[in-house]
Amino acid sequence: MVPGEQGQRRDVWAFYSLTAFAAVMYAAPGEWIPALAPLRLAFVTSVLAAGLMIIRRLGRAEPIHVDGARGLALVGFSSLALCSVAWSVNPEVTQATGIELLKLTAIYLTFVNVITSQRRLAVVCGAMVLASMVTSIGVINWYVVGEDLVEGFRARWVGVYADPNHMAMNMVLVVPLAVAFLARKGSNWVWRLACLTAAVLAVVAIVVSHSRGGFIGLSVAMALWAIREKRRIQAIVVGSLFVVGLLVFAPSSFWARNETVAAFHEDASAMGRVYAWQVASRISLDRPLLGVGAGAFRYAWAEYAPPEARRAYVAHNIFLDVIGELGWVGMVLFMVFAGGASGGVFEASRSRAVGWLARGLAASMAGYLTCDLFSGYILSAHCYVLFGLAAAAQRIALAERVAEAASAPGPVQTGGPAAAWEGSGHAA
Repeated sequence: MVPGEQGQRRDVWAFYSLTAFAAVMYAAPGEWIPALAPLRLAFVTSVLAAGLMIIRRLGRAEPIHVDGARGLALVGFSSLALCSVAWSVNPEVTQATGIELLKLTAIYLTFVNVITSQRRLAVVCGAMVLASMVTSIGVINWYVVGEDLVEGFRARWVGVYADPNHMAMNMVLVVPLAVAFLARKGSNWVWRLACLTAAVLAVVAIVVSHSRGGFIGLSVAMALWAIREKRRIQAIVVGSLFVVGLLVFAPSSFWARNETVAAFHEDASAMGRVYAWQVASRISLDRPLLGVGAGAFRYAWAEYAPPEARRAYVAHNIFLDVIGELGWVGMVLFMVFAGGASGGVFEASRSRAVGWLARGLAASMAGYLTCDLFSGYILSAHCYVLFGLAAAAQRIALAERVAEAASAPGPVQTGGPAAAWEGSGHAA
């Protein structure tokens, strides 16, 4: 086998491994199949994908794309988190958090370097949609049998889905993607049926979680997708069907819990968020630049919380969490990263080739970040996978424009990172 063919094969296997990671992230087989737990499938598939990508790049003397300013900002953000051990109120927790953030950064960069075509982007998104049915069925089953419900009525599942709010926001992510596939012109009817099933199951899982943030995030995501989708009438019809289904089939307890927002002073869960936001504000006033250390928010609670807040909570807002733990320095880095990925996927949504899927990703990102305004999970793999897919969509759209310009008559400018990335041999 010649070196070029060997490198191409490694690239293909890196893509397969990354697709498997995306599926395992939702199906979580190691959490409910005891025999698979020791295999650590999510860790193995992500490391394999990253390793094959690096070997392939080094073998062909190609640079690893750090994804410009947003990629560098993420590298700086995770490095700052690890360095915050020096000033953390709980160095041991901060060290573990920093290491996890470095792993998530590696996952993000792997997505950017491996997902290099519309087909690859669609396959990974499709794998997530299909695998999400496993999670949805698990959540719904636990709700039906009444197993381990939070507060006696809030459904959840295993692993990272054990928190109803975290589970709901991860399911919000897949609904716009499933709907984008469903509305895609020319899609196979079997695939459309699978996507419809996945979307319905995900919405049901969100409903039985009784997550108020999940409901708001889902509403934002579907509204944005319907507004931006070019086939506007079809989008509105699909969105309306989901709304009608929600109104008809949601249990009364779901609406009762959402109505408590108006009387949040009497709701312990809502007041926990208020207290957490107060703690974040006080930390920012006391340690504005660098915060209390990555992952140390709850361990600083006793020092900064009001007297009536006896129980320590997480920040319940990803941006306040960043400000509290890594200060405004960390916040600037995180905003460059998040803003760059968000702006990039909205730019890609205008693409003729990949725009249909980019619009779904943009809606997923809007819904996910809306949920994160009420939750705040800085170590969620789903977040970095979503941002990685968004960044990949922009790079694919940019490479498409460069290719179109190159084929047009007259002199063209083909420089820049998009052209170099396309010419590396991956864009096929």
